[in-house]
Amino acid sequence: MKNIKIQLRVYIQLINKVFDLFFWIGIVCVLWFVTQVFLIASFKIPSNSMEPELTTGDNILVWKPIIGPRIFNIFASLQNKQTVIQRISGIRKVQRNDILVFNYPFPNSWSKVEMHIFKYYIKRCIGIPGDTLSIQNGFFQLGGIHAALGNIDSQKEIASTEKFPKDILWCFPFDSIMGWNIKNFGPLYIPGAGDSLVMNRTNFRIYKKLIEWEQKKKLKCKDSIVYINGIPIEGYRFQKNYYFMAGDKGLNSQDSRYWGLLPEEYIVGKAWIIWKSIDPYTGKFRWERFLKVIH
Repeated sequence: MKNIKIQLRVYIQLINKVFDLFFWIGIVCVLWFVTQVFLIASFKIPSNSMEPELTTGDNILVWKPIIGPRIFNIFASLQNKQTVIQRISGIRKVQRNDILVFNYPFPNSWSKVEMHIFKYYIKRCIGIPGDTLSIQNGFFQLGGIHAALGNIDSQKEIASTEKFPKDILWCFPFDSIMGWNIKNFGPLYIPGAGDSLVMNRTNFRIYKKLIEWEQKKKLKCKDSIVYINGIPIEGYRFQKNYYFMAGDKGLNSQDSRYWGLLPEEYIVGKAWIIWKSIDPYTGKFRWERFLKVIH
């Protein structure tokens, strides 16, 4: 009988230890999840489109409280379903020249705005809601704003290049009448929630994908009259905020010059610091980039 009691005590102690182990594993998982959703996330830079600020092999941290963490149905997103995204208020709003990580808004086709939870881009914000942006001889210009925007050396390189391959020069909205290209582009108004614009042929070409995404309806233009699901409209009031994003290495960056404007709710957060950097060709740790603050 005494041996049985000892064995029972051992089994109970073992069961308690197992429960304790699972409890602490659960706590760690919850803390990790809360940290990923509300505080911080890590991303690896896969290309040189943000050089010289960021380069291939950099591992960066995104600090989410700056512009606010997002809340959405992660399980629906994992099944590649579109879901409502809400944002908790952050410390401040997105500012020009912020480097942002975001869900690429055209993961399947440039003809339709969609979110893919595993497809991320990192670019610099050039224009915010309410800005009117142009590119003049390769340089970004904002009406009424005289501060430097983006990587000036990259823009100088574009300005000094005499000839471009057609697939690099030709850009959003890929309209032969408008004729925009990466050296001469716009003017493009960047809408914010509540902004109203007249719906003519030009605005149809520029904002078609955004309006279809907001309304979940088809937009068509015939004889300079714009229709939503067959109903003619003279103007449109936007429901969301949008941003113009560009890579620091302008000749090797797929950005808003090619695919258009970024919806605010697709922004993950502001890039904060490089926590690790490994040369992809040599495998060596780049100590000079360790804990470099991203600007």
